[in-house]
Amino acid sequence: MKFAKLALLATSIAAMPIAAHAQDVGTTVYGNDEAAIGTVTAADGTTVTVDTGNYKAPLPANALAEREGRWTVNATKAQIDQMMEQQVAQANQKRDAALMQGAAVTSADGQPAGTIYSIDNDVDAIIVQREGGIITLKREHFAVDPNGSLMALFSMEQLAANTVEVPDGAEISTTSQAATIDSDVETMEGEMEDEG
Repeated sequence: MKFAKLALLATSIAAMPIAAHAQDVGTTVYGNDEAAIGTVTAADGTTVTVDTGNYKAPLPANALAEREGRWTVNATKAQIDQMMEQQVAQANQKRDAALMQGAAVTSADGQPAGTIYSIDNDVDAIIVQREGGIITLKREHFAVDPNGSLMALFSMEQLAANTVEVPDGAEISTTSQAATIDSDVETMEGEMEDEG
């Protein structure tokens, strides 16, 4: 008899629909104002990443609660976007302070990747000199890691695949710097012709 009751209980549990969890990709998360904040794009058990349309906001999994069949967080979309905007601004300030000529760069997977050779703000081109060549990146391709070190947001494999070999004795310059050099050379040549 007990076995029959247990079998019946197991059957009824199996027949119940499984509720979506906040950790399920695609789940909509709502704010405390009942408006949708965004959709879950990733979850690892401790952090739930919610795409608000403006940012991919990492929220602590325990900050989400199920209310009336919907996953909610005790904040509004505007508050989360504002928080993310401040965090991004702070991260960019740290990055910009670390981004200087001669600074050591690591790859996203933590390997030494070279040093900053030059920074051309006019065209947003940052040349990283590496063993065997150079790679040109943009400001947005850098971040500061938790240790305060400048990091390229690419793996060592990606950086190596896009490194351009520089022949011995060749001058390294960005497009903007090369244009300035060409302009200076033309000016000097013009002056020399005037004198001749």
